[in-house]
Amino acid sequence: MASTAEQEAVPEHAPERTGGPPVWPGAPTPLGARCRVGPDGIAGTNFALWAGGAEAVELCLFDPDGTERRLPLTELTHEIWHGFVPGIGAGQRYGYRVHGRWDPWTGARWNPAKLLLDPYARAVDGDFALPPEVYGHVRDWPQQHVADTVRDERDSAPFVPKGVVVQDDDDWSDDRRPKTPWQDSVIYEMHVKGFTKLHPGIPEHLRGTYAGLAHPAAIEHLVRLGVTAVELLPVHQFAHEDHLLRRGLRNHWGYNSIGYFAPHAGYSSSGTTGQQVGEFKRMVRALHAAGIEVILDVVYNHTAEAGEFGPTLSLKGIDNRGYYRLQSDARRYADYTGCGNTLHVVQPQVLRLITDSLRYWVTEMGVDGFRFDLAAALARSMHDVDMLSPFLAVIAQDPVLRRVKLIAEPWDVGNGGYQVGAFPPLWTEWNDRYRDAVRDFWRGALPDVRDLGYRLSGSSDLYAWGGRRPYASVNFVTAHDGFTLRDLVTYERKHNEANGEGNRDGTHDNRSWNCGTEGETDDPAISALRLRQQRNLLTTLLLSTGVPMLVAGDEMGRTQGGNNNAYCQDNETGWLDWTLPDDPGRSHLLTLTRRLLDLRHRHPVLRRRAFFSGRGADGLRDLAWFGADGTEMTERDWYTPTATIALYLSGRDIPGRDERGEQITDDSFLAVLHAGPEPLDFRLPGPPWAETYELTVDTAREDQSAAPGTEHRGGETITVGGRSVVLLRVRE
Repeated sequence: MASTAEQEAVPEHAPERTGGPPVWPGAPTPLGARCRVGPDGIAGTNFALWAGGAEAVELCLFDPDGTERRLPLTELTHEIWHGFVPGIGAGQRYGYRVHGRWDPWTGARWNPAKLLLDPYARAVDGDFALPPEVYGHVRDWPQQHVADTVRDERDSAPFVPKGVVVQDDDDWSDDRRPKTPWQDSVIYEMHVKGFTKLHPGIPEHLRGTYAGLAHPAAIEHLVRLGVTAVELLPVHQFAHEDHLLRRGLRNHWGYNSIGYFAPHAGYSSSGTTGQQVGEFKRMVRALHAAGIEVILDVVYNHTAEAGEFGPTLSLKGIDNRGYYRLQSDARRYADYTGCGNTLHVVQPQVLRLITDSLRYWVTEMGVDGFRFDLAAALARSMHDVDMLSPFLAVIAQDPVLRRVKLIAEPWDVGNGGYQVGAFPPLWTEWNDRYRDAVRDFWRGALPDVRDLGYRLSGSSDLYAWGGRRPYASVNFVTAHDGFTLRDLVTYERKHNEANGEGNRDGTHDNRSWNCGTEGETDDPAISALRLRQQRNLLTTLLLSTGVPMLVAGDEMGRTQGGNNNAYCQDNETGWLDWTLPDDPGRSHLLTLTRRLLDLRHRHPVLRRRAFFSGRGADGLRDLAWFGADGTEMTERDWYTPTATIALYLSGRDIPGRDERGEQITDDSFLAVLHAGPEPLDFRLPGPPWAETYELTVDTAREDQSAAPGTEHRGGETITVGGRSVVLLRVRE
């Protein structure tokens, strides 16, 4: 039913333009725009769009001068509109206009005045601005509470990006995927632009791009550091939110996807009419050649179209009810993401869109895995999170996807959305309980060390079920979302004023400690303590059982000035400062990180494939816990407040065998973590645990070069510096 307001809608001001080449029937598969050879050997492009419930679909082709040609697609197969257009090849820009009812009260929001991006477009040309013309409703309607019910008839084509036809001409036969086992993996979370924008070794015209990340200067840092995989913040085509554009800001992180097949054009140095696809592939090849896997942070839980008052860019205008979860009042969107909408993954066409996208990035773009933003939203059936949901079931049986790395951010913002430890085998998870326990220990806020013991040893309380392994836990102390490592020891309060939201955005629960002064200081004692705390946190992370994740720049003391939600800081705040290692303290931090990663690489006892059993060879347990007096901890000790915990990792009996079937053995290690402010006298466990220990790492020292080689006898008492970690290797 049309409202009076709708009848008074703003009139269309752009004349319709028609005409163009013929449209042959074509095929309903594959979806998207695919170059192919048609009847009689004539080359062209097949276009196919799922648009359930639509009454008509027009394919819109755009010439270089912007002239639009509208071609009706008249073939309809299983709700897929399709046609083959002879003579159309790679580089052609296009979009769709979809006709249907305008009835927001039932969730129908078709509006042919709005040019829509093909959900399967593999390249996007142009950026998303958000003037009133790109909204399906009259955004500036006087009665704002009903504005979303008034259809806007203005043409959006001049204001929105276009899809681009891309040729399938790539051969991956020369590519060699690293295929790093999970237990050997070290993840480096990074931003393509943020990592490369200020790198002095990358040519200026390549900074901030895929080609910049593929440059030898960028790859050298990753290789020398010792990471095995980069986890790229979103590289799917994304749009900037209206509220940011009005404040002169941009979405830097990219968690606002609108094109699930297209590499974000803003990171391309070579062009945006398909060249970004080849540039991304060359980046993947370069990283693979260096032994580094590529994991994508993907946002399939929501899109950039926001809620009922958001723009009409793609799915909302193709079939709003078919793609999005709606409330019982179908004008409104179910929002489990905090971003205005939630994709309705239970719907077959939505599930197909997501899985087709995932397979495309693996098979045609060469990536090695995915980290799923707000994965609990994808695991919801109708309302509740369901670990037998269609999405998880499809992934589990897919012959391509079940073989790549799958990482869940195991929560969303809806009821029952916190699901840490609940995802099925094949999945690993971001373990925020690890983050919280380690942060609390080093700031002196843990009531006892029970939780810390689980986190350091692989979180068996969360993951020891269903055949899952310790590497189901992705351990992290910091992530893109929150304080950097340096800010974690410099600020107790967030300082997000530059985001323009009155410092209301970002979490209040930082679990940080500023070491006595808020913000940067010239006090040498506080500066030294902060560097030591950074060394403590990094050392703890890289000695823990599970898969460690570092955030780009933490290894050399990157700061965001206390901003714990720098999602809109596409500037020096969000870019990595490569002059940091010029400071001796930052340089030593980088050296320590490299050394710890090398130690982890050389010693399988630090990257176990199975949980500790409490048993071991020669009567020694594979894991033992000690107090400061050198005796094993009792049950009572776990419930007693303490600032010190020591763990003995036995390398004599490591589960599993090497590639030749030989038993894996290694050195044994003793790690002492002391979060108290004063030095501690610690008695080293004597025989049968060890006759002699060799000092390997001492975070009380800024420069670790003098630490290795110092020997101590079992039973000897050593001094552990206040707030420090001591790692000793057992000498056989």
